[in-house]
Amino acid sequence: MPNISRDEVAHLARLARLAVTDEELNTFAGQLDQILDAVAKVGEVANSDIPPTSHAVPLTNVFREDVVRPGLTQEQALSGAPAAEEGRFRVPQILGDEQ
Repeated sequence: MPNISRDEVAHLARLARLAVTDEELNTFAGQLDQILDAVAKVGEVANSDIPPTSHAVPLTNVFREDVVRPGLTQEQALSGAPAAEEGRFRVPQILGDEQ
């Protein structure tokens, strides 16, 4: 059964550059203990006979055929544009010259 100490919590807090109070050290030690217990229980259940899964039920993707269809010409695409320039949509500048 995992048992994390206040010193270990303080060390982790220093590594993470977190400022924690003495009261928080006690709270976090208890919470981390519970987390480590839960992970240990999952580890006990995990077995090499059980294949890893990403879903509880098997899934099969259904794909449609990839069929090439005719698209718009450049002129057709630009025909409804409020402004076009050099064969492209013209839009208002939103950023300055600096990049």
